[in-house]
Amino acid sequence: MKAYLLFIIIVVSLGGFLFGFDMAVVSGIIPLVKEDFALTAFQEGLFVSSALIGCIIGVAFAGKLSDRYGRKSLLIAAAALFFLSAIACSLSPDFFTLLIARCLSGVGVGVASIVVPLYIAEVSPASSRGRMVTCYQLAVTIGILIAYLSNAAVLQYDWQWIDGSYWRMMFLIGAIPALLFWLGLYRIPESPRWLMQKGNEGRAAEVIRRLRLTEVISASSVTQETGKVSLWKPMYRQALLLGLLLPLFSQLSGINAIIYFGPTILVHSGLSLSGSLQTQIYFGLANVIFTGIAIWKVDSWGRRPLYLVGSAGATICLLLTAWFLNLNMENYGWLLALPILGFLLFFAFSIGPLKFVVASEIFPGAIRAKAMALSVLVMWVADAIVGQLTPIMLDAWGATWTFRFFAACCAVAFLAVYALLPETKGKTLETIEAYWQEKFNKNRRGENSN
Repeated sequence: MKAYLLFIIIVVSLGGFLFGFDMAVVSGIIPLVKEDFALTAFQEGLFVSSALIGCIIGVAFAGKLSDRYGRKSLLIAAAALFFLSAIACSLSPDFFTLLIARCLSGVGVGVASIVVPLYIAEVSPASSRGRMVTCYQLAVTIGILIAYLSNAAVLQYDWQWIDGSYWRMMFLIGAIPALLFWLGLYRIPESPRWLMQKGNEGRAAEVIRRLRLTEVISASSVTQETGKVSLWKPMYRQALLLGLLLPLFSQLSGINAIIYFGPTILVHSGLSLSGSLQTQIYFGLANVIFTGIAIWKVDSWGRRPLYLVGSAGATICLLLTAWFLNLNMENYGWLLALPILGFLLFFAFSIGPLKFVVASEIFPGAIRAKAMALSVLVMWVADAIVGQLTPIMLDAWGATWTFRFFAACCAVAFLAVYALLPETKGKTLETIEAYWQEKFNKNRRGENSN
């Protein structure tokens, strides 16, 4: 890989790192903030959901704004929000200020979750685009793991704020990667495809030359007015359906149950609390390592085979998890970790990262940013709904039937991808766009002949 492109991918993937770090760091902060501000249960829930509210706001506007002002400008704005919110959270004199700061951080997460994979897809060669976009998901998992480790380090090494609090220091640590992200973005170019769409062919040609994206020159000669193209045109329906289903299936797969409620489930299966927490750290580390498989194979195996193998494997592992949960395993609760690790393996190289890979490349250029915004919005809304419903299902159905439900969702994901997803490995974004146009024209000719 060319060094310049590698630098760009590392810088932009810091947006994914901050996404993961920002959403996971609160796991160690919640009990400390609750004690300092004497929060009620309602206020505790508001503190957690404030970032999600910000995410939805960021997602709602990021697609349209990135089409108007450029991918790079939106990334710089997201980096600024990450940095300023980390400082504001650490300095918050009261709970209301802390909520506002968390909401701003959520806006940054929402913007990054759309624009980072979008930008990476638009600057990457077709032969390695899947690998490059998957680096974003890898950065998210690393951010989650580093948040857990940094929280532990703050407590272990007694890194206190001036007033003796730990949670302020936990927030402040996030300002370091945010500042690096902010400064690094000024060293990367604007997306050449966005420049082409805006008619700035001179600047686009210069970026294309530096990135060696020669296929873009011949394929993107026609400027498209993105703001006037509807998402709902018949030609785009299958691509849009895929873009909505994949993030939905990702949240319905059971990953949130394992990340958020894993320790509780493991304790109920016979592990001690300390043992369950240690196992959860291993789960986080496994998620990082297994995502590397997607980076390794996504551009050789392809998106479709990887997703089919991953969703089938995840289904089997979830059914095995449900089977173990149904047994009396008081002295062998550690065995439950094996099918869960298997699920993380299959999820991390397929269901998890491929929703970003497919969404970043499956949409035609005229609607790519807007469609990705809608796709990511579905992900965040589904995340909120599943997060609320999972403890209810665990309480009403029990862990066994809850995991059977997640297994059924993974099986449906397998069928949907088998029926709808074309293979896109090695194809330029413009070739994929031509595929949808050709398929639409073929179907229309068939309807007319009938």
